[in-house]
Amino acid sequence: MDHHKSHHRGDKGRPSKKPKFSNKDDHSSKFVDDDDAYYNEDAEDDYRDGEKEERKRDFSKLELKPDHANRPLWACADGRIFLETFSPLYKQAYDFLIAIAEPVCRPESMHEYNLTPHSLYAAVSVGLETETIISVLNKLSKTKLPKEMIDFIHASTANYGKVKLVLKKNRYLVESPFPEASWLCLSRIWWKVLKRLLQDDVISRARIVSENLHGSDGFTVSKAAGEIATGHDGLLNEAELAAAAEEKETHSFEIDPSQAVKNSLFLCWQVENVKQRCLPNALNYPMLEEYDFRNDNVNPDLNMELKPHAQPRPYQEKSLSKMFGNGRARSGIIVLPCGAGKSLVGVSAACRIKKSCLCLATNAVSVDQWAFQFKLWSTIQDDQICRFTSDSKERFRGNAGVVVTTYNMVAFGGKRSEESEKIIEEIRNREWGLLLMDEVHVVPAHMFRKVISLTKSHCKLGLTATLVREDERITDLNFLIGPKLYEANWLDLVKGGFIANVQCAEVWCPMTKEFFSEYLKKENSKKKQALYVMNPNKFRACEFLIRFHEQQRGDKIIVFADNLFALTEYAMKLRKPMIYGATSHVERTKILQAFKCSRDVNTIFLSKVGDNSIDIPEANVIIQISSHAGSRRQEAQRLGRILRAKGKLEDRMAGGKEEYNAFFYSLVSTDTQEMFYSTKRQQFLIDQGYSFKVITSLPPPDSGADLSYHRLDEQLALLGKVLSAGDDAVGLEQLDEDADDIALHKARRMAGSMSAMSGAQGMVYMEYSTGQKKLGLGQKGKPKDPSKRHYLFKRRFG
Repeated sequence: MDHHKSHHRGDKGRPSKKPKFSNKDDHSSKFVDDDDAYYNEDAEDDYRDGEKEERKRDFSKLELKPDHANRPLWACADGRIFLETFSPLYKQAYDFLIAIAEPVCRPESMHEYNLTPHSLYAAVSVGLETETIISVLNKLSKTKLPKEMIDFIHASTANYGKVKLVLKKNRYLVESPFPEASWLCLSRIWWKVLKRLLQDDVISRARIVSENLHGSDGFTVSKAAGEIATGHDGLLNEAELAAAAEEKETHSFEIDPSQAVKNSLFLCWQVENVKQRCLPNALNYPMLEEYDFRNDNVNPDLNMELKPHAQPRPYQEKSLSKMFGNGRARSGIIVLPCGAGKSLVGVSAACRIKKSCLCLATNAVSVDQWAFQFKLWSTIQDDQICRFTSDSKERFRGNAGVVVTTYNMVAFGGKRSEESEKIIEEIRNREWGLLLMDEVHVVPAHMFRKVISLTKSHCKLGLTATLVREDERITDLNFLIGPKLYEANWLDLVKGGFIANVQCAEVWCPMTKEFFSEYLKKENSKKKQALYVMNPNKFRACEFLIRFHEQQRGDKIIVFADNLFALTEYAMKLRKPMIYGATSHVERTKILQAFKCSRDVNTIFLSKVGDNSIDIPEANVIIQISSHAGSRRQEAQRLGRILRAKGKLEDRMAGGKEEYNAFFYSLVSTDTQEMFYSTKRQQFLIDQGYSFKVITSLPPPDSGADLSYHRLDEQLALLGKVLSAGDDAVGLEQLDEDADDIALHKARRMAGSMSAMSGAQGMVYMEYSTGQKKLGLGQKGKPKDPSKRHYLFKRRFG
């Protein structure tokens, strides 16, 4: 029997605001002797909080307009906006809202958005003026716009465009055409912009003071053609417009990009720090980062055009128009679902800028795929594009070209070979026209944020399907790269036939009596995951689904498992090929090629190395047997492996021959920790409008001996195998090139935030080469310096 689980994003889905204490010891050192007084005070606070919440949820005072039925959205005083998707004006309203607000939840009939300082900063960065935002919101709203919302929009957008970060001849300059004063939207108040910035300790420390300065107060002065600050031209009269067009003096000061400072968590580079301090939640002078590539005569042009067959889809065109709206290239992030054509967007951006491009991916397989995409969609010559990985070290000819590499190859701080050192030096010293970052959600990680500082680029474009992380560092992208320029709605792309229509199902697999009894024992605490993953009922459900989809439908199936012990056991028992961290690049490529082309290989088993960037368009079924705790990103990325559109459009539409043409099964052992994690993992997909069907009857009762582990003695033998394996063998996959799971273990041992308990504490995949291949027969590697050897091994090795 099948059940349906309905998910609603209520109050529980929102993080509660905790009171902040000014001193760590304040709240722990104060005791209340009278318990009754303490509880009464607590109850009063709860009552007051409840009243505030009630007032926030009370919409009875909102004034409805007479023609409210024709308008598509509701605007609330707390910044929330609700959009009716059944309105005739939905398309226009959606395009506007995605530019000014953050999507919170987008089910089929009603979307929820939230106005934030960062979303409004993104809005003015793509050319929307303050008054335009307010006037369009007012036109679309069923109610009169609350005064609080209007004030919030003014406050968040007033200072945008008054400070620029410019890269000139490998020097970072903070520029302002308003050195002594600037003109605010609502009243003529003169502010000292650059001086005000330099009053901040972080920015003043980052400044390089040079003796050869021309302006007063130590600023460099340069002449430039006048330019109207984005977001304010609609507010100026004719005389002011004429004044703005005249040649103006631009004042600037230089900041040191190389100097690093240590904050509470890790090293930060000065450019990163300065950009962070200018954001709306600090000094509120968000930095404008635009690249006037057409007038850049310093950096050589790259002769590269899109091929005639490269026809961007409407949503791809829209995302590019947000990036190149005013004839310049804006830095920022474009969010498109997996399979929706992010590669074409990246290649199109590189073709439009026509300067040297550095493309960063997460692993070597992805590097090969990006190099192929550049050659597929553009007219770039083979000698103008090169790959830089641990196995492939190429260089392009001429003054300009495209380099495709991994984040780790650039960020790696250890010793390199002489050849690698030369290439990395070239990468660091060159001024790149475009820094193209795939799977940009990995960038806030400790290691990879170094990439932004080590490479100097005029324009940064980040691409991702899942702008979500479990460690709450996703907002760092606002100053590391730039604002979100565009985000597509997954369900709209499904309806348009651009991505596959996926049926999501959660399969509940009861634990067998013997496995569950071992799961509950305290001494097996480190084997809990292995026990619920190796549950015989889960194995039988997996085997049934593989047989059904292979034999009756002829589908191509990917089975995901984070647990390496389970991955190996399942793959060996079912005689299917598998790819995990230790699989060589050559073998990975061979298995993926056989899966794509051969009719004999219809199922492959993947560990977490298959989560990101691996393009397998042929796959249309995913079975997930184990996962990385509660990571929402991983769930969405795995679903993305089967999102590429398949079959005819008319067959896929509602009522068509095959409404669902892709299937995502998440196998969960009931009454275990996995049930809790599963609900958390699905939250991102539910917010995109997906629903999960719950299946409780797999495999069917009549399948009996056809499937493995039917007999009790087989189940007990499997249980013995799990219990006799070492703790290391049955844990999560431990890879040197992937530190994602370290956070999970840390969170279990020490105090931390609840979000850390669900995984991904800012760690991601990292490629590395042991260098063993390069050592010839009979040659020995470089002997290790004894002084650097761990003290436990000093005696053994002398």
